Amino acid sequence: MTDTDTTRDTDWSLRPWMLALLLGVAGLLIHYASDWQYGSVPAWRAALAGFLFFGPLAFAFTLGRERWKGPLAFALLVGAVMAGIAWRVARAEDHYADEGYWLAAGIVSIALALPLFQARFHRLRWRTSYDDTHFHVWTDAISAGGALAFTGLSFLLANLLAELFAAIEIGFLRELLGKEWFNWTFAGVTFGAALGVLRNQLKVIGTLQSVGMLVLSLIAVPFAGALAIFILAVLVSGLEVLWGATRSPTPLLLSCAAASFVLVNSVVRNGDEEASRNRVLRWAALVLALGILPLSIMAAISTGTRIAEYGLSPERIWGLIAIMVAVAYGVAYFVAPIRGRMTQWMERVRRANLHLAAGTCVLAFILALPILDFGAISARDQLARLQAGEVSAEDFDFAALRWDFGDAGREALAKLAASSNAEIANLAQGAQAQTTRSYRNTIRDETRDERLANLRMQFADPDLQNAVRALVRDAAFMCNQPCVALDLGPASQREGREVAIVTGGDVRREVVDPRNIPQEGTVQPRPIDLGRDDDQPEVGPNSVVEIREWKGRQIYVDGKPLGEPFE
Repeated sequence: MTDTDTTRDTDWSLRPWMLALLLGVAGLLIHYASDWQYGSVPAWRAALAGFLFFGPLAFAFTLGRERWKGPLAFALLVGAVMAGIAWRVARAEDHYADEGYWLAAGIVSIALALPLFQARFHRLRWRTSYDDTHFHVWTDAISAGGALAFTGLSFLLANLLAELFAAIEIGFLRELLGKEWFNWTFAGVTFGAALGVLRNQLKVIGTLQSVGMLVLSLIAVPFAGALAIFILAVLVSGLEVLWGATRSPTPLLLSCAAASFVLVNSVVRNGDEEASRNRVLRWAALVLALGILPLSIMAAISTGTRIAEYGLSPERIWGLIAIMVAVAYGVAYFVAPIRGRMTQWMERVRRANLHLAAGTCVLAFILALPILDFGAISARDQLARLQAGEVSAEDFDFAALRWDFGDAGREALAKLAASSNAEIANLAQGAQAQTTRSYRNTIRDETRDERLANLRMQFADPDLQNAVRALVRDAAFMCNQPCVALDLGPASQREGREVAIVTGGDVRREVVDPRNIPQEGTVQPRPIDLGRDDDQPEVGPNSVVEIREWKGRQIYVDGKPLGEPFE
């Protein structure tokens, strides 16, 4: 047996039973650990649930017939890391702006660490076999997907049997499926059993992997041709044609770069002896490898342009990090044919994959730690832009500081509210007074003007007209086509007057206060339901059911009723 052979699991008859028991118990414990109210998660419970979820999963993927000490240590480390991240996320509440990304970074880190550990990277370092690492990446993904599919099918069959038994008045299974503890335990048992069976068939899965990569490699040829045409077209026409076609090109470009990465590796595979011998496929893979860098650079330019226009935000910083990783892969894949002199470029790509996977794993782990506060970084950048005059007070998004940057943003907003500049202070104070998030800067000024031009008001009260204009001004979904505002009279449950905004075939009723017209960016539309009352009477055996005359008010357009009657 060679040194690398020991990293691959062999058949172990007890594995399905062991994993079913392990994950079944873990599922039951997760149920009791996650006993919290929606919106209020105790940090210790979140940490315990994170440990119980990720630790046993890591142990299930790495446990072997004669290997349990190393996998146990790895599982405890994974559980501790994810418990710490879950604890931090639960405590974040609204003090930070990007806690969801911390959890995502932690998951990415352990997802990359898993095949590296299975290939014994912790012992072999850069001598780790790429063949083993690549093998574990794909078999882990296939095993997880297959186990999830089996779990879903098991629940489907269990519910089918529950209904079957219920038909003969045996309801114990239906009652069990209605209990959360049983669902968690059942999910753990079925997932563990399926995973154990699949881990015993890694040789078969390896064969399926080869077949799957062969099928993927066939897509490489048309995709490479289309990508080459796209890059040439952009070089000839300029990036402006891309910006004009879509308002969010970065996700599209990164998705194409990721697809190119997958298709390149479907041709390159584990080693030269497995790589496709077809010359057309090899040239297609080379085109795709060279195309990752231009796609990543275009994504970087797109995001850089948006940052130059709107400044930093936590989401844009995370986007920049994703682009940095894509550019790193792009550079490695672009340099591989140059350094490998075309004949050895595939081997260069394989080694780059190993190095970049380890580097990305470490980067994701660092990003999940409480080291960097992207909300504070973004708030400082936004303040610097406002103070430098790069953005006017009218166009500055004060609401973003209130809602999107955590405590650091609100501290920055407080400084602006105390500014000697009256306009900035008033707008900042208006943002501080908000109770729900507004999105005044999600549309251009000319769009706002077009919507106001679409508005026609059928009442003469100038104060009420100003209040309705303020409502439409800050609600991007209103009056995108000709609309009419009607005065319905005093509001019954709140201060102000009730108005109806009629657009096309829709009626929206709002309450506005003509005496208190809010500043731009602070209007919060609160629609009134035009539908029926949910509290409907039920007809019983002795109910009196009758038809009565009714008189009320309803909106008419060109003599035809529109919407539900009111009053």
